[in-house]
Amino acid sequence: MFKGKEAILLDMNSTFMFGEDRFGDNEDYSEYYRSIGGGLPNDVVNRIINSAYDYLAVRYPSEDYRHSFPSLRTAIEESSEMSIPSNEKEKVIQTFAYYEHGYIPQSYVQALIALKRRFKLALVIDIWAPKQMWVDTFERLGIWTLFSAYSFSSDHGMVKPSPKPFEMVVNKLGLPKKKCLVVGDSVRRDLGGSLKASIDCVLVGGEQSDLAVGEFRTLLEFQENVSSSIS
Repeated sequence: MFKGKEAILLDMNSTFMFGEDRFGDNEDYSEYYRSIGGGLPNDVVNRIINSAYDYLAVRYPSEDYRHSFPSLRTAIEESSEMSIPSNEKEKVIQTFAYYEHGYIPQSYVQALIALKRRFKLALVIDIWAPKQMWVDTFERLGIWTLFSAYSFSSDHGMVKPSPKPFEMVVNKLGLPKKKCLVVGDSVRRDLGGSLKASIDCVLVGGEQSDLAVGEFRTLLEFQENVSSSIS
């Protein structure tokens, strides 16, 4: 599984970040929105965020949007019933990012550091908000410099299972595909995209497929297996 591999292309959500995507009709986004100076009424900001989420959620699985997925800004503008001042729109986007964002347990930070001792690491991540909040978290945890290349879908509008984000990252790494390994939790997005890109994939988190080259309960278990194989 690891023989000849020099780089790992990592998914993020439910692979090493958890508790993400805290959206729903009963969620009150206004508390965070107010904390960053938002001025729209509570019910209005909640309606704007839920409408934008629904706008993106219905398009996310569609092949029609695989290489032209709408930006969060577009979703807000297209789904809102009102004209939103630009300064408030920025606060809505930041609030959306806060609820899309999750947390990274310290054990997973250590696992990433350990994997970096053996492989080049890269990221292939689907997010809907601009990436800055995630980059800030990676920098705060001291892991941003672990990654030699990255793809955030909100930068370019290409979402998994398109093979293009995987291929873009491999090109940035300057390695042949056969020396790379994708690690993610989704059969549809991670395995599906990696197969289209002709890159081997390991599944973590419980999903299974005969097309994966390996399956582990968690990234921690995967990292332990890597460590034991080279010790």
